Amino acid sequence: AGFAFFLFRSNVEKKKTNNELSHAYKEIETKNKEIQDSINYAKRLQEAIFPSVEFITNVLPNNFVLYRPKDIVAGDFYWAEKIDDTFLIAVADCTGHGVPGALVSVVCCNALNTSVKEFKLSEPGAILDKTRTLVLESFSKKGEQIKDGMDISMLSIKNNQLFWAGANNPIWIIRKNEAAEGFELIEIKGNRQAIGYTEHPEPFTTHSIDIQKGDVLYLFTDGFADQFGGLKGKKFKYKPFQELLKSISHLSLKDQQVIIEQTFLDWKGSLDQVDDLCVLAFRFD
Repeated sequence: AGFAFFLFRSNVEKKKTNNELSHAYKEIETKNKEIQDSINYAKRLQEAIFPSVEFITNVLPNNFVLYRPKDIVAGDFYWAEKIDDTFLIAVADCTGHGVPGALVSVVCCNALNTSVKEFKLSEPGAILDKTRTLVLESFSKKGEQIKDGMDISMLSIKNNQLFWAGANNPIWIIRKNEAAEGFELIEIKGNRQAIGYTEHPEPFTTHSIDIQKGDVLYLFTDGFADQFGGLKGKKFKYKPFQELLKSISHLSLKDQQVIIEQTFLDWKGSLDQVDDLCVLAFRFD
């Protein structure tokens, strides 16, 4: 009788434990769904700040935007605005990725909009200077020194005149080289400072770009070059990225987008994506 009672009590306790585990699991499932729903909604809000494909294509008909967040929301973003007869376009990489990166991206995007719409700035270097000031103001309201910010590559187009400025990130121009019967890559480097806290800040340099018909311009973040993969699990790096772009620059922009994305996926293989990825390109026809 004692053994039967022991089995009965053991069975009751097991059922109780199972019920508690089942309840806890359902609670976790509910919480996970709430978090997932919140992040999915945040994605919709973040994407609402991106320029539409139509807005970009209206000015740059021959273009592509390759955008692959590491997580659902991202620290990378692309941006475009028109002020009077100047069209501005940029690709930015904010500190972090996921939710923290997305929050920084909203602050930085806001600062860009304010620099252009309220302060009426249209020169890329001046826009980056003002944006840095606004970002620092946003992050220092409580007297704490927050070192978040962004790297960015920004281009302005006005009457076929192109001007460019960059914070850490460069711009690449691929041009047909008739003499060499191939393509050459021209790199213009940005200032070696971010939009955010810098110990010795300097004004951002605006570069004038002499453009030729058929040139393809690339604005991008470090997500592609920094991706681990291949046979040895190493970074892709910038030089191979340049060689890839040169090898496909004769193709249409849409074909280029497909090849760049597939190359990224093939390189990454079964490894996790390590950062957000954004590449924006257009051909100057």
